Amino acid sequence: MTLPSAHDVALATERRTAARLLLAHPLVTSDGPHADLFPLVRRHADWLGGRFQQVLGYRLLVDSSYARLFKAGLGARSGRRLVRSTGTPFTPHTYTCLALALSVLVTAPEQLLLSQLVADIRAAAADADVELEETGRAAGKRTLVAALRQLVEWGVLIETHGNVGVIAQEADGEALITVDRELARVIVAGPLAQSRDGADLVRRAADPGFGGPRTYVRRMLVETPVVHLDELTDAERDWLRTRQRREAQAFLELLGLETEIRAEGVALVDPEEELTDLHLPGTGTVAQAALLLVERLVERLRPAEPGHPATGGVLVVGIAVPDGAVDELLAELVAEYGQRSNWQRGYLEDPDALREAVLDLLSRMRLIAPAGPLRSEGEGLPEQYAGELPEGRQVTDVRAARPSDGESWILLASAARYATRVTVRAIGERPGSTDTQQELPL
Repeated sequence: MTLPSAHDVALATERRTAARLLLAHPLVTSDGPHADLFPLVRRHADWLGGRFQQVLGYRLLVDSSYARLFKAGLGARSGRRLVRSTGTPFTPHTYTCLALALSVLVTAPEQLLLSQLVADIRAAAADADVELEETGRAAGKRTLVAALRQLVEWGVLIETHGNVGVIAQEADGEALITVDRELARVIVAGPLAQSRDGADLVRRAADPGFGGPRTYVRRMLVETPVVHLDELTDAERDWLRTRQRREAQAFLELLGLETEIRAEGVALVDPEEELTDLHLPGTGTVAQAALLLVERLVERLRPAEPGHPATGGVLVVGIAVPDGAVDELLAELVAEYGQRSNWQRGYLEDPDALREAVLDLLSRMRLIAPAGPLRSEGEGLPEQYAGELPEGRQVTDVRAARPSDGESWILLASAARYATRVTVRAIGERPGSTDTQQELPL
């Protein structure tokens, strides 16, 4: 076997670095936070464009001053949400302000006053018959500022003199804004011209097209923390089962991601911990409470003998969380750790807010999920999607892998990764000599 040359190794490393950058940051500019790697993207633009199109069905546009990877999305309730500088998620009204601002900026002059931009956004809202929250009030001003700051972060707006935050700070505050119309035109990745409304835009964007199950499963693997089998159609499960080993090697070469294959599903793991916007374990009250909660849920609810139908076992992807269990366990955790660990006072005084934030994080991590219909049951499939199993083929039966009714939340198999670890040592044995660690399975 011929070993790769130093040149081949360096070339593969450069391409992998550029691909990872675009996957984590789909908009890279020549003067932005990742300007040092922008020449790398331009150098390998043709190869990257071909690979992203072939593997994930993503289109890559590389210009002299920016590179834009048009990700397609995964459908309703699967987006990666935007957040304010405070960490607060964008509200529907913030997204409305963002969309209206973009509609104005694609034809705006190269420079304009901030007051004129605000007036144009109000006019665009009126033309579209969109009810825009009163921008003269404090809450409305903060919402508009959050949308404009996002455009500044993307490089669509440049604060030439002053800053967009002056809207919320001064009654007659003013600033001079420079507009990059080219960037404004490439922000939205979905097919706007063909879409009837917002929901239709999301559906069309998630359609994998000719790639069908192959492309959708690859997108799921790359864009989500874990893919459980019952989140896939029969055809998608069939493709994954027959290709998962080869796909593991391909993702390792392209993106440096390692593949974990379990009976319940598949996850891509990044050893560098760069390609995620979610971290668990993590810092802060919500992350600490979420980790402790999921540990106790696993300890309390894990099934006795999970297995796989191929070996005579029962596939368990999810277990129903009894009503009241989350509130009960969170109350215990607050009493046990809240004051001692200096958890945020606001969460200690508002259990409902803590519960909502913790469940939101665990849901986005795909450790728990709300009960409801699944993709394997036809939920959310694009029109005319080839999701049926080829004739004569059989795949793992997932119809009873998780409850579909009853309690509101389902604890998923991936939560077992965060189960309690028990270390067993003989009396007098030194730590590290012959330690035995056992991870309790879900």
